[in-house]
Amino acid sequence: METENLHNQNNLDDFVCLDIFDDDNFLTKRPTCDRCKRPTTVCWCPFLPCEPVKVETNLFILQHPFEESRCLRTVPILQNCISPEKCQVIIGKRFNYLRNPELKPVFDLPTTLLLYPGEDAIDITALPTDTSYTLVLLDGTWAQAKGIYSQNAILKTLKKVQIKIEEKSKYVIRTQPSDTSLSTLETAALAISTLEKKPHIYEVLTGPLVALCNFQIQHGASEHQSKEFRVENGLWPKPLRRSVQKRLAEKWEKEKSKSNS
Repeated sequence: METENLHNQNNLDDFVCLDIFDDDNFLTKRPTCDRCKRPTTVCWCPFLPCEPVKVETNLFILQHPFEESRCLRTVPILQNCISPEKCQVIIGKRFNYLRNPELKPVFDLPTTLLLYPGEDAIDITALPTDTSYTLVLLDGTWAQAKGIYSQNAILKTLKKVQIKIEEKSKYVIRTQPSDTSLSTLETAALAISTLEKKPHIYEVLTGPLVALCNFQIQHGASEHQSKEFRVENGLWPKPLRRSVQKRLAEKWEKEKSKSNS
């Protein structure tokens, strides 16, 4: 139910970007950009780099089918920021070498990594930076990404890496699980900039995302706090599971101990 609540709230902000009525309350369709497919008045293309950003890292994005229909998704920004051959998107819920033979030679490479958090995932900053990597990312809601990971055995064969940051996501028109949960675009941008030692790449790739969020807020969308923030500050409208209550109690106890030491 909590996941459903986040999904419904995020869908409201998707609704803001739809073209429904003009001033005379008749059904209308405003001119749209051929590149980003958004209304020209809120097009983020002017915020794209003049030329595709040159990167050594290859990206394979496994995208949940429902993500394709969302008007506020971030992967199209990524695809328009770097060369097409560097970013391949494969849509589906189930992936295997029979259905997706193009994945086998990629997954067999020792330099192919799955960017997915977990206790068995190593910090991306610990990787050697003198090698070119292929990163596999799962695109969808957090629940959809977890489903893709749990239902596909071939993903378990890849070495997992994760990004540990303190910076808040720029994707402020979505309710993220935590303050440091990132969109697919942000995750890819931060990973590339880290592996290639080019910090400016992160700012260049996320520039259109900031513009997208600003446009949405100007047209009625609200800036969201993460679920973690809302829970910890008593703003979450649903009853909390016992596991969440226990985790919060442990976190507050640790913070209390630190302040007393």
